[in-house]
Amino acid sequence: MKILITGGAGYIGSILTPLLLNEGHEVTVLDNFMYKQIPLLDHCLNPNFEIIRGDVREVDLLKKAAANKDVLIPLACLTGAPLCKQDPVTARAVNFEAISNLLEMKSKNQMMIFPNTNSGYGVGEENIYCDEKTPLRPISFYGKWKVEIEQKLLDSGEAVTFRFATVFGMSPRMRLDLLVNDFTYRAVNDHALVLFEPHFKRNYLHIRDAAGAFLHAIQNYEKMKGEPYNVGLSDANLSKENLCQVIQKQVPSFQYCISNIGEDPDKRNYIVSNEKIEKTGYRTTVSLDEGIKELLKGFSIIKQNSFSNV
Repeated sequence: MKILITGGAGYIGSILTPLLLNEGHEVTVLDNFMYKQIPLLDHCLNPNFEIIRGDVREVDLLKKAAANKDVLIPLACLTGAPLCKQDPVTARAVNFEAISNLLEMKSKNQMMIFPNTNSGYGVGEENIYCDEKTPLRPISFYGKWKVEIEQKLLDSGEAVTFRFATVFGMSPRMRLDLLVNDFTYRAVNDHALVLFEPHFKRNYLHIRDAAGAFLHAIQNYEKMKGEPYNVGLSDANLSKENLCQVIQKQVPSFQYCISNIGEDPDKRNYIVSNEKIEKTGYRTTVSLDEGIKELLKGFSIIKQNSFSNV
């Protein structure tokens, strides 16, 4: 198939792009390389790979890139609550308006697979799993715009949407501001962490399983379209303190202390059911322990905190 990935050189995109190329698809990546990292260089020889350096806010460019594609995957995004709070105007233009434009350009025979976040659940109810019918109560600009554009896509009946858990793992376009990546990096380099609101829970997902979800949706699009799906590790609904304890098993020198003064700006706290997508045949392949082991290898290479979104 011919596939367009906006933001295809990003954290998830630089894992997803080679996965789709290896499956024999033709992949066009539209990306502005705003973080000045250089993933995907090793795929430039592949005749099935095309790169367009540009911005998804350029409507004519986006329309040209989307023409004659079988699959549209809008990954381009200002990701995370802190970044969206810094520049809400750009964040809305990229995270909502550009995807809305792509939906309007889309023909009936084009697949569209959209990555949302399960942070839209906001603050869940204790010991009750959030499923796809749970009311969405986002607590940040980032979450609100993702929820808003997801609803527009679902109302069209012409898209599959994923509510991804907090993603972790190594990528050619690395991010250190994601929770598992951040805590593991601190464990290796600082050996200590001050923990706010340690009881707050969330779900986790390895980046290769996030990429695998897109391939699964392409292969099962007709039976999945028009629906949202939670995507995460079903055995990893963990509190932040639980996560520290998991990391401690592999980094015994790591110590954390709980502070009752101060608060985490990211207030989300919920547990998630991934049963719906599992019923379609999707399975995760990388555990939290395996992902942390991978990160420890990677952090022997990455020595400077230059891979954050903010």
